[in-house]
Amino acid sequence: MEYEITLLTVISINVLLAISLNLITGLCGQVSIGHAAFYGVGAYTYAIFSLKGLSFPLAILSGGITAGIVGLIVGLCSLRVRHDFLAITTMGVNFLFLGFVRKQKWLGGELGVANIPTSGLGSVSFLLLVAALAVAVVVMSVYIKRSWMGISFTAVADDEDTARTVGIDVMHYKLAAFGIGTAIAGVAGGLYASFTRIIVPDAFSFASSVGMLAMVVVGGIGSNWGVVAGVIILTLMPEFFRFVNDFKLLIFGGLLVTVMRFSPRGLSGMARTAWQMAVKR
Repeated sequence: MEYEITLLTVISINVLLAISLNLITGLCGQVSIGHAAFYGVGAYTYAIFSLKGLSFPLAILSGGITAGIVGLIVGLCSLRVRHDFLAITTMGVNFLFLGFVRKQKWLGGELGVANIPTSGLGSVSFLLLVAALAVAVVVMSVYIKRSWMGISFTAVADDEDTARTVGIDVMHYKLAAFGIGTAIAGVAGGLYASFTRIIVPDAFSFASSVGMLAMVVVGGIGSNWGVVAGVIILTLMPEFFRFVNDFKLLIFGGLLVTVMRFSPRGLSGMARTAWQMAVKR
């Protein structure tokens, strides 16, 4: 039973991560391949503050706020770059984060941080908490997508210049996407640190960022429910096929290329197409 609880907890944390990335990349069109850096900021912030005696809720909140602030800074620095250049910039942020934490003795260096305080909840109660947060974030993302903010995100993603001509403050919405998305990733990082009780730099590597992007792309960029499906599939895949763990980066990279080539809208697009064909018949 503990194995199933652990697996469901990991899936719930991954839903938080994938939805947060979908807000930035899927809805607003800002390609980020360094999302693991913000995940790591939240995890390390939670670890440090909780070890200093801060309560679980406040330490989690601190992780989300810190990651959100870092995300806004990265967003400000990235306002003048687009597409491939933005992807390279966010990738650089991921490597910069890894280089920083590995050189800081007060962050444990290569060994990371151990004996991190837990939430104080039992495994089942913690699962229910994380699952509830995941559901809340999905609902929030659905609401954002249907709101004026979501419409503006879509306009920015489609064509920034045209969005400006119709009065949309592109800078404002880009920063909003980065701020909200990275803050949620920070909360997920805090939950991860509390759950595992030990964090190391490799947990927030570029490979982790690729994995998060794969979940979004495979599920369907911009589709909340598709992203959830992508999370479930790619989280369970290594459990059912153990060899995947040894070639995770290669397999996830291959999935990204394959899906973008043959089904750019991912699983959600395939499901939509199948439904339309069935209705026509």
